Amino acid sequence: MNRELFDQLAASLREAGEIKRGGLKPSRRFKVDPKNDIAELRAKLGLSQARFAAILGISLDNLQNWEQGRREPTGPAKVVLKIALKHPRLLLEVV
Repeated sequence: MNRELFDQLAASLREAGEIKRGGLKPSRRFKVDPKNDIAELRAKLGLSQARFAAILGISLDNLQNWEQGRREPTGPAKVVLKIALKHPRLLLEVV
């Protein structure tokens, strides 16, 4: 590892420690929601992200954004997911 990169990494670690101790405020925050309904539904159905995205007719990137909370489903996708949350096996029967 070159010295410049090492110094940047060391500075980042010092900054992280200062944030943890309350001396600095973070420049951004990420909220992780462990109760993500979409990820739970997919897991309940035993489907991979790729397969679930294909069933819904959306891109894998879109599904990952939903599961990670960066975006929320809208329009027809939101309705389909609401139905699937109440009746998960129905989604597999229809497709």
